[in-house]
Amino acid sequence: MTDAALFQSIIASLPEIVVVTGACVLLILGQLVRKGQEHFLVSASVAVVLIAALATLLLASEVRPAYSGMFIADRFAVFFKLVFYLATILTFLLSRKYADIEGIASSEYYVLLLFALFGMMIMASATDLLSIYVGLELMVLCTYVLTGFLRRERRSNEAALKYVILGAVSTGIFLYGVSLIYGLTGTTQLNAMAQAVTGNPLDPGLLLAVVFIVAGLVFKVGAVPFHMWVPDVYEGAPTTITAFMSVGPKAAGFAVILRVFLNPLVAASDVWIIVAVIAVVTMALGSFVALVQDNFKRLLAYSSIAHAGFAIFGVVAGGQDGVASVMLYLLIYAFMNLGIFGAVIMMRNGDFSGEVINDYAGFAKSHPGLALLMLIYLFSLAGIPPTAGFFAKFYVLVALVERGFVVLAVIAVLLSAVAAYFYIRIVMVIYMREPERVFDPALTPMVRATLAFTALGTIGIGLFPAWFLGFAQQSAAGG
Repeated sequence: MTDAALFQSIIASLPEIVVVTGACVLLILGQLVRKGQEHFLVSASVAVVLIAALATLLLASEVRPAYSGMFIADRFAVFFKLVFYLATILTFLLSRKYADIEGIASSEYYVLLLFALFGMMIMASATDLLSIYVGLELMVLCTYVLTGFLRRERRSNEAALKYVILGAVSTGIFLYGVSLIYGLTGTTQLNAMAQAVTGNPLDPGLLLAVVFIVAGLVFKVGAVPFHMWVPDVYEGAPTTITAFMSVGPKAAGFAVILRVFLNPLVAASDVWIIVAVIAVVTMALGSFVALVQDNFKRLLAYSSIAHAGFAIFGVVAGGQDGVASVMLYLLIYAFMNLGIFGAVIMMRNGDFSGEVINDYAGFAKSHPGLALLMLIYLFSLAGIPPTAGFFAKFYVLVALVERGFVVLAVIAVLLSAVAAYFYIRIVMVIYMREPERVFDPALTPMVRATLAFTALGTIGIGLFPAWFLGFAQQSAAGG
């Protein structure tokens, strides 16, 4: 690599350099922060992410290949990085009070979140299977540790252990697929892989390699049959980390899936039938199992599985419209899911966790404003207009119908109706039941700001969906 090429690569990866440098500096400064001054870490972490976001926007005007074709800074990557920044900043804001209550307000907590963000950013820009693997492992290694951060709680330790074991299996599956790809094509770069088989019938070995890679990736988004880690990890992890994992790593997984599925090598295979089945089964399992959940975090875990299945329908649709529908879906999902998790986090105060659905009985009578925010989030998750969640699902359905997948669109609508029930059940508990205890939410200025911002995003995108869809379509075209 020449000096000029190296300089261009550094410029293209400037946001990633900002994040990893900030994380290393905070790791050192964190040892100097006195007890009771941990709020400095939140402010500094948010500042690092905002600087990275500014650098990302400044570099968004052109496509910048880097590091000998292993990395690219394009509009597709910019879109996903903005979603990652959104998820990370809101997680920092929600963590300020929660981390104090749980006793986890240490510099390592915030540094690990920044390193996880760094891994997700690499995944969004990676154009080589090996660089995808590097970003993937950096992200999951940090989330493994964060999942078990409540060291004194058995369920947190159990969740982390299950996550590590199952994550290692999925990584092995992914790497086996990569090794097969390299052995059959002589390369791991996505574009070069497609050129290696152009004009030739698809080798059965390549199809097997694609299946292994797909299997490794769907684990990261919690799709069936690799979903079994999601409920236990979501329940056992600190709630702020659960909120982060439900948005950031899931979006990063879809960023890689879209990059890989846009590759002609994958498009030429018959793996689409498998992916369509995965989408249907994932949404069905998430929707039906959520119906019988009493724990709020486990219900949201199965809700996350169902939403992953719906987003995969957009992957099946393919094309620019299908990709754009998935991207818009993930942006909207970030607002409404971080909002509802923020509501759960604010209930953690003293010995009250707010993790049981019945804990919210009569919440509307004591805190009508907060109950209204929860109503907005739950209606959006259910896909009820005029919230943003309705348009997230609508554009995926439009992409399916336009590509001729009418049967899949009908199945998606029917399963959405099933999923709407368990969201409305929570609304009934909040509004129709009598209070069972006195509520004292941990409402700090940061939590209030987070709830207001996510509610504004959930309603705002619902009122002006065309602009955000146009942004997603431009980003998809730039990929």
